[in-house]
Amino acid sequence: MTSGPVPDVARPPSRRDLGGRRAPVRRIRPEDAARMRALRLEMLADAPLAFLETIADAAARPHAEYAARVARTSVGTRDAQFVADPGGRFVGHAGGTVPPDEPGLTVVYAIYVTPSWRGTGLLGDLIEAVADWSRAGGRPELMLEVVVGNDRAFRAYQRLGFTDTGVRVPHPTVPALTELQMRRPA
Repeated sequence: MTSGPVPDVARPPSRRDLGGRRAPVRRIRPEDAARMRALRLEMLADAPLAFLETIADAAARPHAEYAARVARTSVGTRDAQFVADPGGRFVGHAGGTVPPDEPGLTVVYAIYVTPSWRGTGLLGDLIEAVADWSRAGGRPELMLEVVVGNDRAFRAYQRLGFTDTGVRVPHPTVPALTELQMRRPA
């Protein structure tokens, strides 16, 4: 019997640990509602200030509401959701929406990578899926907001080409927090 190093289960897998594989990123489909609900609850449990609702509110929402949102964002050019789907549970999400006052812009929202997949390049894959969709819709720019002080997220978005615009806005649900806007070409 041969033995190798014992993997450190507390450490997120590196690209090498994952065999160089990536979770396929694709646009959400209507049949994904239950898996998207599970990921949404995970997102809220992991980062309660980032997603504009409480886990209690999300858990109380009927499945039919999740299904309707998933169906709506699975098609069209105004709103879209993308998921990382290695099979089984989703491991990442990013959405895009077109603000009515800036038709050349896509706002990237609800960006999330499950902890065991962080550091694998999946964040970039999710952002690129939104960027591809944005360009296909004739929108050449992306914008996102991040809580001031969330330096890890800020640095990750910088590595993906986003720059701080200098614009600061109040957090939509926590008055004591401020968000900063970052933009980049799609």
